[in-house]
Amino acid sequence: MGLKRFCSPIRAALGLMVVALAASFSQPADANNAASANKAKPAAAAKSKAKPKARPPAARKATPRSKARAPVRRAPSVGQITGLHETADPLDLKSSVALVIDKQTDEVLFSKNPEAVLPIASITKLMTALVVVDAGLSLDEPLEVSQEDVRGTVGSRVRSALRPGTRLSRGELMHLSLMSSENRAAHALGRTYPGGLGAFVGAMNRKAAELGMSDTRYVEPTGLSADNRSSAVDLARLVRAASEHPVIRDLSTSLGAVIPVGPKPRPVEFRNTNGLVHNPEWGIGLQKTGFISAAGRCVVMQAELAGRQLIMVLLDSAGRYSRIGDAERLRKWVSEQSLLPVFGRRAAPLPEPVAPQPPLPAVQSPPVGALPSLPAVAPWTPAPKLSVPMPVIDPAKPWVQVPALPLPIAERAPQSATN
Repeated sequence: MGLKRFCSPIRAALGLMVVALAASFSQPADANNAASANKAKPAAAAKSKAKPKARPPAARKATPRSKARAPVRRAPSVGQITGLHETADPLDLKSSVALVIDKQTDEVLFSKNPEAVLPIASITKLMTALVVVDAGLSLDEPLEVSQEDVRGTVGSRVRSALRPGTRLSRGELMHLSLMSSENRAAHALGRTYPGGLGAFVGAMNRKAAELGMSDTRYVEPTGLSADNRSSAVDLARLVRAASEHPVIRDLSTSLGAVIPVGPKPRPVEFRNTNGLVHNPEWGIGLQKTGFISAAGRCVVMQAELAGRQLIMVLLDSAGRYSRIGDAERLRKWVSEQSLLPVFGRRAAPLPEPVAPQPPLPAVQSPPVGALPSLPAVAPWTPAPKLSVPMPVIDPAKPWVQVPALPLPIAERAPQSATN
C-alpha cells in the first residue's frame, strides 16, 4: 500500500515530462522557421534595395530553350500544287523536274518533266551575271549597297551581311551573288545598270529570247519573286551560254572568300551554297543553287565527268539535301548505263604496246613486156528474118492450138558426147 502511494506521483511527473517534450518537438520547427523568416525579411529587403539580384547565366540561357518551338510549315511549291511530284521515274528522284544532257552533242541522257514551267528562285542570278558580263560593264567599278537594295530584297529568309553603306566592286558583288547567293548583291547589280532596274530586267528578258528560252520570264534580278519562271530545257540553254564566260565559271565555283563589308568594313567569311564543289568526284565548271517556297530546292550545273561535259538541271526538290542526293543518283545512274565510268572502278588493262617493225625491203617488179595482139572479131550482123508468115489466131477461139511453125533446121555436124 505504501509502494503504490510512492509510484503514483512518479507516474504523474513522467506524464507531464512526456507532454512537455512532445510540445517542444512540435513547436520549434514552426517557431524557428517563423523567427528565421522574420529575421531574413529585413535583410532581404535591405539587399533588394541595395542591389537587385541577377539571374545566373545558365538560367537566362535555359529560359528560351525550355519553350517548345512550333514546327515551321512552308507553303507548298508550284510543283506540289500541280501534281508534278507524282510523276514516276526509274530513280525515284525527290525533284519533280530533272534533265541531263551532253553539252557537245545535245544528247538527252535523262529527263523528267523537262518542259514544265516553274519558279526558279536564285538560279535567276545566273542570268543576272550573264547580262552584266555581256554589257561590258567594268567589274572594278565601286558600288554601294543602299536602302533600296534592302527594300528590294524583303522576304529573304537569309540575313544579309551587306548592310547599307557597304562599298564593293561590281566584280565582288557578282562574286557574292553567284557563290553565296547574296540577294542584296544581285539587286545592287541590277539597280546600277545603265537605265536602272527596269532597263536591267528588260535586258534579262531580251537575252532569254536571244538564247531561245521561249518559256522563260524575269521580273527582278534576285529570284525572290515566284514570277521568275523557266523550264529545264531553257535553263540548259542558259547554262551552256553562261559557261562560255570564264569569269562566271570561276566565281560560281569559288569555294569561299573573306571580304570586308559594312560601313566600317570588317572581314566576313562567305561560302559556296553548293556542297558538291568540295567533292573531288565532281569536276564542276559552273553551278548555281536556288530556294524559295514556291520553287523548292533547285540546282543547275555543268560538270565534266570522265572527259564528257554534262549539263544537269534539278528543279522543285522536296527536302533540304534532296537536290544533292538526286544529283548523286543521276551521276551513278549515268555511270551504270555505261555512258560514263564509275569513279574508282578498275578499268580494263590496256594492250601492250607493239614494238616498231623494221621496214620491208623494196622489191623491184619485173618489166612487163608487150601484150600479145588479140584476134580480130567479125562485125555483128543481124539474124535473117523469117519468110514464113505467122498464123492468124481467132480471138473468139483462143484455145485452138496454133500449129508449129515450119522452121528449117540447119544441118549440123555430129558431135561427140561429153560428160
